[in-house]
Amino acid sequence: MAWIDIAVGVHPHDAAKVDDAGWRRIAGWATEDRVLAIGETGLDYDRVFSPIPDQLTNLRRNLELAADTGKPVILHCRSRANQRDAQDALLAELTAMGADRPSVVVHSFSGPIDYAQAMLDLGAVISFSGLAFRTGEESSAAVARLTPGDRVLIETDSPFLAAPGAPKGRNEPAYVRITGAWVAQQRDVDPEAFGNALVATYDRTFERVRRPS
Repeated sequence: MAWIDIAVGVHPHDAAKVDDAGWRRIAGWATEDRVLAIGETGLDYDRVFSPIPDQLTNLRRNLELAADTGKPVILHCRSRANQRDAQDALLAELTAMGADRPSVVVHSFSGPIDYAQAMLDLGAVISFSGLAFRTGEESSAAVARLTPGDRVLIETDSPFLAAPGAPKGRNEPAYVRITGAWVAQQRDVDPEAFGNALVATYDRTFERVRRPS
């Protein structure tokens, strides 16, 4: 039987769309064994598909669900070019939770270096995608170097955020190798050893109640 690890939550783009009944369904799913994380949730002040107050309300209930279930939360965070208001707001929400804060995975890193360091200080794992290659995301290279080796992940964000060489209209998981090679190069590490470390970090971050058979 195929095993697929699952995360459930509400993306900031959809923060204003999920009613109480929909949220109760998500909260119910969150307790299932195959659900290893809450999210992708967070803040998006770049496109603002949902009003910011709704995004904040949505973020808080996703964070609370992660804390209640003991599962990590996967966080999306984007600000407009040359701004950092979403990053600062996200840090404020996490800091306010204090000891009740769930473990954090920063999805598809975007933001300044000191934001990354603040997330690392909170114990976060940082994941890199094809977004790192875009103009305006140059800080990602420095962040890839400063993140501890046991707290680095990579992702495709399939079908979006294609890395150079991946089809823009159909980014697939296979193309994560492009981002992986880039991160390994930034860190000046052997790609094969880096790959093994990524698997270990994933397994440690997204702890399974049951192992795949």
